[in-house]
Amino acid sequence: MASSSQRTGGGRWGMRANVLRQGDAHDGSRVGYVELFFDLVFVFAITQLSHGLIAHPDLTTLLHTLVLGWAVWWLWIDTTWVTNWLDPEKVPVRTMLLVLMLLGLLMSSAIPEAFDGKALLFAVPFVLIQVGRTLFTVWAMGRHWPENAVNFVRITVWVSVSGAFWIAGALADDTTRLALWAVAALLDAAGPRALFWVPGMGPTDPTTWAVRGSHMAERVSLFLILSLGESIIVTGTAFAELELDATTLLAFLAAFASTVLMWLLFFDRSEHSATAYLSSRADPGMVAQTAYTYVPFLLIAGIVLTAVADELVLLHPVGHTDTWTAGLICGAAAVYLLGNAFFRRATGGRWSAAHLAGVVLVLALFGLRDVLTPLGLNWLSNGVLLAVIVGDVVRARTQQQPEP
Repeated sequence: MASSSQRTGGGRWGMRANVLRQGDAHDGSRVGYVELFFDLVFVFAITQLSHGLIAHPDLTTLLHTLVLGWAVWWLWIDTTWVTNWLDPEKVPVRTMLLVLMLLGLLMSSAIPEAFDGKALLFAVPFVLIQVGRTLFTVWAMGRHWPENAVNFVRITVWVSVSGAFWIAGALADDTTRLALWAVAALLDAAGPRALFWVPGMGPTDPTTWAVRGSHMAERVSLFLILSLGESIIVTGTAFAELELDATTLLAFLAAFASTVLMWLLFFDRSEHSATAYLSSRADPGMVAQTAYTYVPFLLIAGIVLTAVADELVLLHPVGHTDTWTAGLICGAAAVYLLGNAFFRRATGGRWSAAHLAGVVLVLALFGLRDVLTPLGLNWLSNGVLLAVIVGDVVRARTQQQPEP
């Protein structure tokens, strides 16, 4: 968080009112209700992404989903960084969030046809959010935290350049659109790692990114809860429309089990120690950038792809397991396990042998698709997740035991 010296003696330009979060106590890092209200738009966005992939099960739609999902995630996490420093209880910040919420709702409504007739409806609100929020932050910090205001000037340059590619892609044909939007997504990803280097200005000093660790960790954890909640909605909706029999019930239980196991993998095995690690760091900025900005996209992608796989298994639990369904079941679990392994490593832990072995095992299950039903493959995938949890618990308890 900003030190008192950073927050005083600032420039003579910018917002007169000080809308920065104040104090180092828990109240100064509390997640505000308006932040949770803002997140509701992203429940809708995640639902749009998963439903689009369910309706169009092919590799092209998967690629589109990943590009659009990256844009949605980047919009949300950039806003989280801003509200880590700006107080959402202040009227100007709250107003900014409500405006972003409206634009985000427009953008999310266009997701199913973003690569068709609603490309501009997706791209224009997205760019307005990215550029508008960043300019607002420059203005809000100008007088009270000039070092970070200059950081956001650099960020404005980066989001403006990537925004040009988002708009150009919306105006292009379908094939060119994917290429231009992929470039835009790469620019959005490269900016933080390049320390937002701008010619004539140089890079941002990473010590400027003095985050409130507990707030950042809680916000990302809440987004993961929202993603898991969306998977429950997908499963519940599909199950409610099916006739009840033993096979359907087993498929429903498999889907519920996968959601519970994913929750356990992150919240029971990693979240608490990671939050403590981030909050204790003297230089938390780079840790937050890796562990809470890049890595969570793997976790969210794993959750969304699992929700899609669970619905496919609910609809067709028996019979031959096609390559697409098997790929989703095994690939989603592998991505989620790998995301957890990266997260643990980025928050001060060692590489988890259990998680990495789980990735190998669940990918190996793909080779059994011709001899397993979709339901059987789904339960075996869940078995791998459970084995990873048990192995991790055993390892942790073994390490805690004192030597004789």
